[in-house]
Amino acid sequence: MDKSIAPFRSFGYARVSTVGQTLEAQLEELHAAGCTTVFREKVSGAKADRKELMKLLATLGPGDELVVTRIDRLARSTFDMFAIVKRIVDAGGRFRSLAQPWADTNDSTGRLMLAVLGGLADVERDLIKTRTAEGRARAKARGVKMGRRPKLTSAQKAEALERRANGEAHTSIARSFNVSHQTIARLQP
Repeated sequence: MDKSIAPFRSFGYARVSTVGQTLEAQLEELHAAGCTTVFREKVSGAKADRKELMKLLATLGPGDELVVTRIDRLARSTFDMFAIVKRIVDAGGRFRSLAQPWADTNDSTGRLMLAVLGGLADVERDLIKTRTAEGRARAKARGVKMGRRPKLTSAQKAEALERRANGEAHTSIARSFNVSHQTIARLQP
């Protein structure tokens, strides 16, 4: 995109993590930067389901701009940041951070920096997968059972299977073990 072409609409996104924080400073900066509409929310950046951000991303069209005061208001990880910016660019929009001038997709330096962030996001994702797999392997080696605990002990399971084989209703068996009838129905010998 050419710098001389102004964006069609300029949207701001303001976010704070805790109830005690206020959005006022971000709102002032975003309005001063020319944002006509500001989407705002009080939610942790670690949450994937940020309703206002999702609404904003769905609103963006070609030539539109998403502006934040700082990139940490948009995302908590490099991977998350890259995924959001990619979505903006794929919609034909532009991303800009007021505090980090290098984070501007309308500028060749900004596009280079975001491409580097994309590579870092891939590395970050691989590191997380590797650490998680190693942690699971260590836990299994120590004898830690993965997944949910069974609702019934092996003795209870054997009794439930026997009662079921004798024709007792699933709901009756389930009540005696304080589980759902589906739990009894799913039991395998």
